[in-house]
Amino acid sequence: MAIKIYAHPLSSYCQKVLIALYESGTPFDYRELGPDTPDYAREFAALWPMQHMPLLVDGERSVAETSVIIEYLDRYHPGVAPMIPADIEAALEARFMDRFFDNYVMTPLQTVVFERRRPEGNADPYGVGKAREMLARAYGWLDTVMATREWAAGDAFGLADCAAAPSLLYAKHALPFDGFPNVVGYHQRLEARPSVARTREEGKPFWDWFPLANG
Repeated sequence: MAIKIYAHPLSSYCQKVLIALYESGTPFDYRELGPDTPDYAREFAALWPMQHMPLLVDGERSVAETSVIIEYLDRYHPGVAPMIPADIEAALEARFMDRFFDNYVMTPLQTVVFERRRPEGNADPYGVGKAREMLARAYGWLDTVMATREWAAGDAFGLADCAAAPSLLYAKHALPFDGFPNVVGYHQRLEARPSVARTREEGKPFWDWFPLANG
C-alpha cells in the first residue's frame, strides 16, 4: 500500500517533503488539501489535530514535521541517494543547514507574508523590519557558505536542499538576493533540479494566493 501525503502544492513546507519524495521516486497517494476536498480535510484533522501540513501516513503510522518526515522516508522508503548522509559529521551538517533554512529564512519570511494578511489597523512595521534584517543576515552568511559548496551541506543534494528550495523561492519576493552572488547561483541550481521544478509546476495554479506574488 502506497504511503499517503496530506499537503497543498503552494505550501513551502509541503514542497520540502514533495521534493524529497520526487528525488527518491517513492510512490505515494497525494491527498491534496483544499476547498474541493473536504473529506481529505476531515481525515487530516482526525489524524493530526494540530493541522499543520504536511502529514505522511504509512499504514497505521502518521508522521508530522517536515524534517522528521524526510528522515522517516530515508529510513523506511529510501531512494537511490540518501537525503541524510550516513557519516555522523556530514549528517549533523545536513541537519544544521536544514534548520538554518527553516528558522532563519522561512520564519522571518512568514512574518513579512503574514503582515499582508493582518486586519486593518494591526500592522507591525517594526516586526516586518526586523524580519527583513534577519533575512539579510541569513543571505550574507549563506553567501559565504555557498562560495565553496555546490549544495547546502556539501557535494550532494539532500535534506537541507529540500528545505532551501521553497524557502529561497518565496524569500526572494520579500527581499531580493541583490549583492549575494553565491545565493543567486545556488538558487539557480535548485530551480534547475527536476524534483524542484516539478513542485514549481504543481504550485503555479495557486501562485496568486501568495501575498507577495505581485510585489
